[in-house]
Amino acid sequence: MEPSDQLNLGLAVLRIALGLIFLAHGIKHARGREKTTAWFRSLGFLAPGQQWLAMSVTEVGAGALLVLGLATGPAAAAVVATMFVAYWVNHRQAGFWITAFMREGIEVEGWEYVFVLASLATGLAITGPGEWSIDSAVEIDGVALAQLLDGWVGLALVAGGLGLAALQMATFWRPARTT
Repeated sequence: MEPSDQLNLGLAVLRIALGLIFLAHGIKHARGREKTTAWFRSLGFLAPGQQWLAMSVTEVGAGALLVLGLATGPAAAAVVATMFVAYWVNHRQAGFWITAFMREGIEVEGWEYVFVLASLATGLAITGPGEWSIDSAVEIDGVALAQLLDGWVGLALVAGGLGLAALQMATFWRPARTT
């Protein structure tokens, strides 16, 4: 196998796997509207129905785009933003390990899983989707969309996604105060 094919296959595997994971989560959340809305409410989110809709659309959309290799940078930024909100609102206090819920008094998983997904997405935003993607086939003024959206631009998209995640939490998240 040629080195360029190895790289493209590796990027395709990572991109498609991350996309399928996110797509599956989005479908699960979309199908479980009442349960997911109640969960958002229990976490302290205002307008939990809107949060359910925004999360479902984001996860399904970002997942599908990653699988296709279309708008990979923005889709990866959406993954990072979603995982940052999940980390900050739900997982950070449980500690690192995903098995944190197995300890006495811990009811949620640690942030290990959200960290892995966010790291994969950040890496894809920086490297781009590889040549085996729609982003590489679509050109704007003779330049592949992949080249326009990866590298520093991909990193900037991730930073913008983190800013939007912080704005979402500042606007809609009101955690219960503990004294």
